[in-house]
Amino acid sequence: MSRTPVVIFTSLCLLFFTLSCAGDVKSRSCGDVREAYAVKGFSLHDVPHQEIPGEHLRVCSQGYTCCTSAMEERLGQQSKQEFDRLVEESSHTIRTTFTSKHKKFDEFFLELLDNSEKSLNDMFVRTYGKLYTRNSEMFEDLFSELKRYYTGGNVNLEEMLNDFWSRLLERMFQLLNSQYTFTDDYLECISKYTDQLKPFGDVPRKLKAQVTKAFIAARSFVQGLMVGREVANRVARVNISPACSKALTKMLHCPYCGGMPELKPCANYCQNVMRGCLANQADLDPEWNLFIDAMLLVADRLEGPFNIEAVMEPIDVKISEAIMTMQDNSMQVSEKVFQGCGRPVGVGRSARGISDVFNSRFRPYSPEERPTTAAGTSMDRLRIVWRTMQHSVMDIKEKLKQSKKFWSSLPDVICEEDKVTDPDEEQCWNSHTKGRYFPEVVKDGLTNQLNNPEVEVDITRPDTFVRQQIMTLRVMTNKLRNAYNGKDVYFQDSSDEESGSGSGSGFTTEPEVVHTEPPMVEADISEPQPAADAARRQTPQVQIVIAVTAFVSLVLQWR
Repeated sequence: MSRTPVVIFTSLCLLFFTLSCAGDVKSRSCGDVREAYAVKGFSLHDVPHQEIPGEHLRVCSQGYTCCTSAMEERLGQQSKQEFDRLVEESSHTIRTTFTSKHKKFDEFFLELLDNSEKSLNDMFVRTYGKLYTRNSEMFEDLFSELKRYYTGGNVNLEEMLNDFWSRLLERMFQLLNSQYTFTDDYLECISKYTDQLKPFGDVPRKLKAQVTKAFIAARSFVQGLMVGREVANRVARVNISPACSKALTKMLHCPYCGGMPELKPCANYCQNVMRGCLANQADLDPEWNLFIDAMLLVADRLEGPFNIEAVMEPIDVKISEAIMTMQDNSMQVSEKVFQGCGRPVGVGRSARGISDVFNSRFRPYSPEERPTTAAGTSMDRLRIVWRTMQHSVMDIKEKLKQSKKFWSSLPDVICEEDKVTDPDEEQCWNSHTKGRYFPEVVKDGLTNQLNNPEVEVDITRPDTFVRQQIMTLRVMTNKLRNAYNGKDVYFQDSSDEESGSGSGSGFTTEPEVVHTEPPMVEADISEPQPAADAARRQTPQVQIVIAVTAFVSLVLQWR
C-alpha cells in the first residue's frame, strides 16, 4: 500500500512529459512564414511566432497553422492578384501583337492614301493646268470617300466609283463641247449613257474591280486586327468566381499557413486549378481559330495582285489614261449622246487655229515623268514603306499562326513556368502537403469541368461576357471570309440578300453619297461661233474640226 502514491506520482509525471513533448512538436516555429510574408510587403503585426490551432481558417487546413483569419484573407487577395498577373503576362505577346500591328497598318494605309492623292494632284496640275485645278473637287471627293470607307464609313465603293466616272464624263463632255450650254437635266441624261458608251474605255471597269477588292481586303484586315486586339484584351481580364478564388488561395498560399512557404504547386495540380478558372476562356478557342484562319486568308490577299499599294500607286496614270481615251473618242461619244439626249442649245465661242489642236492636246503621262524632289516623290517614299509592310505582313502571319489554340493552351503556358510550379513531382504542394499529386488532369472547356477535383464549376452557367466575344469573332470572321472573296458585307442586313456576284455585290442598303452637280465651264471668247442651226447643216468632217478647235481654244485659254 505504501508504494501506491509513488506509482501514481510517477505515472502523472510521465503523462505530463508526453503531453509536453507532443505540444512542442505541434507548436513549430513560424519564422520562415514570417520572413516570406514580409517579402510580400505585409505587416508582421498579427503573424504568430509559433503555430496556433486553425479552427478559424476557411480555405486552408484547420490543423495547427501559421495563419490568422486576417492573413488568410490577405493571402486570398494576393492569390487573385497573382493570377491576374500570370494571365496578363502569358497573354502579353498576343495582345501586343494585335495592338502594334493594328496601329502600324492603320498609319500605313492612311499615309498611302494621302500620298496617292498628292501624287495625282502634282501630276494633273503639271499636265492639265487650270483644266484640272478648276475641276479638282471631284478628285478630292474621290479620295475623301476612299478614306471614309477605309475608316469605317457607310460608303458603297461600287456606287461611289460609278458616281466619280459619271461626274468626270459630265465635266469632260462640257469641255469637249463647249460651244453648247447644258442644263442639269441634260447632264443627268449624259450620265445614263456611261455604261453604254464606255467613254473611258475599260479603265473604269478594271479600276473598280481592283479598288473594291483591295480596299475591302485592307479595311477588313485592319478591322480584324482591331477586333483581335479588343477581344484579347477583354478575355484576358478574367472574371474570378468565388470557387476559383478559393482554389487559387489553396494552391498558391496555403503552404504558407502550413509552415512551408517555399513549396510550389505540383504541375498537374496547377493544371486542374487553371483549367477550372479558365474554362470559359478555353471555349473561345474554336471561334478564335476560325478567326485566325480568316485573317490569314485576307493577309494572302494583301500580298497578292490586288494589294493596296499595287492599286493606289498607279491610280493617277490610270485616270489620266481614261481621260486620254475620252478625248480620242470625243466626237463619237458626243454624236451618240446627241442622238440619245438631243442636241443642246448652242452659244457663241471663240476658236483658235487648227495647228494649235495637236500642239495643245492632252498627252499621256508616264510614271517616269512625275515631278521629283531632292527627297524623292511621295510614291517613292511609299514604296519603301510598302516593302517594310510586306515584311510586316509576313511577320504578322507567323504570329497569327502561333496564336491558334492560344486560349485552350493558356493553363499549360501558366503552369509550365518554373516560378509557378515545381517540376519535382515528389517535392511539390499537392493541395494538402508535400508529395505527389494523384488526380487526373481534366480536359479544357466548360463542359469538361464537371469532375474537376479542385474547382467547383457550374457548367450550366457560361460566362455571358465571353459568349459576347465569341459572337464578335464570329461576325468578324464572316466579314473576313467575304473580303477574301471580294465581297463587302458592310451593307448587308439580316436578310442576307445579295444582288449580283463578284466584287461589290451584296449591298442591300443605300449609302449616303453626295452627288455634286458640275457648274457650267465658261471660257473667254473673242470671236463669234456659228449658230447651232448652221452647225447642224455642216458635214460631219467640218463639225469635227469646229468641235475640236473650240476645245483646244479652251485649253489654251486656261493654260
